[in-house]
Amino acid sequence: MILFPAIDLKNGQCVRLEQGDMARATVFNLNPAAQAQSFAEQGFEYLHVVDLDGAFAGKPVNAAAVEAMLKTIRIPVQLGGGIRDLKTVEAWLDKGITRVIIGTAAVRDPELVKAAAKKFAGRVAVGLDARDGKVAVEGWAETSQVTVLEIAQRFEDAGVAAIIFTDIARDGLLKGLNLDATIALAEAISIPVIASGGLASIEDVKAMLTPRARKLAGAIAGRALYDGRLDPAAALALIRNTRAPGS
Repeated sequence: MILFPAIDLKNGQCVRLEQGDMARATVFNLNPAAQAQSFAEQGFEYLHVVDLDGAFAGKPVNAAAVEAMLKTIRIPVQLGGGIRDLKTVEAWLDKGITRVIIGTAAVRDPELVKAAAKKFAGRVAVGLDARDGKVAVEGWAETSQVTVLEIAQRFEDAGVAAIIFTDIARDGLLKGLNLDATIALAEAISIPVIASGGLASIEDVKAMLTPRARKLAGAIAGRALYDGRLDPAAALALIRNTRAPGS
């Protein structure tokens, strides 16, 4: 189980949104590279980054901030937001991104995901963000008519590295992960699933480590880390001890 600290980029700054609403953004750090460095120093093994402006624009917008992060840290980075064609996928992987996350294009253009996953094995994830079970696109500005499971099943044999499942209703509100829906998705498909949206405390981390959640590949933590509700050292120690043989 990997705990991914999240850096969401808006106007070159590190922010957190509430329920994906750009008008409800809190700036937590003016320097995303420094924030990335801080997470690496705290012992996190993998960073989750979203170009929020890119998700709305349909193309990368905060590239300078992402590139500054890549120069600063050594841990792997997964990146989403505005990745809508193979050229953009390739460009980010060439710049040092470990894994790209395709969201809107996974709904609009599933063939892109299949082509990218085939060409870059293990380096393409799909981001599925749900509002009442239906997938939202274009930076969550629109809700489609398809369910998360319907989209996920399209990629069963495509070689997708992971599905990142976000419950928009909980995102940024510290209400706790929607583990029931996330586990149900993980049990219905063979692709590893990462939980996102609402992680609030060490209790959520403990819940991720219970036998019922054993199929989950990880969880993303955002606001809880920034406002001190989740102690990084305690969370990482808990995960490490659970991983340890004989524990």
